[in-house]
Amino acid sequence: MAVPESLIDEAARRFALLSDPRRLRILAVLLEREPMTVGELSDALGIATPNVSQHLARLSAGRLVSREKQGRTVQYRTTDPSLRPLCELMSASLVDEGDRMLGRPARARAG
Repeated sequence: MAVPESLIDEAARRFALLSDPRRLRILAVLLEREPMTVGELSDALGIATPNVSQHLARLSAGRLVSREKQGRTVQYRTTDPSLRPLCELMSASLVDEGDRMLGRPARARAG
């Protein structure tokens, strides 16, 4: 299905948020283990805490993650249910492309 004209600008903003490898890594970790704090994400990814905070602020402003204060800590989780299937679709596409480039037969997909 094509993106309706009225949603093109918003779709472009969301794709722009996903264009940074560090933000994709943050989302991938959150999709596997959420909720997480900035410190936990920083440790898991080996990215400086201030840098993680900046990326989370952008993802939060774009409504892809939410933040919930619990006492003195803030926990983050993904909020857009389309993130998991979108990431899975892209991953499968990249694996298929790699297989084609290496002359391997396409893999059967479950589902």
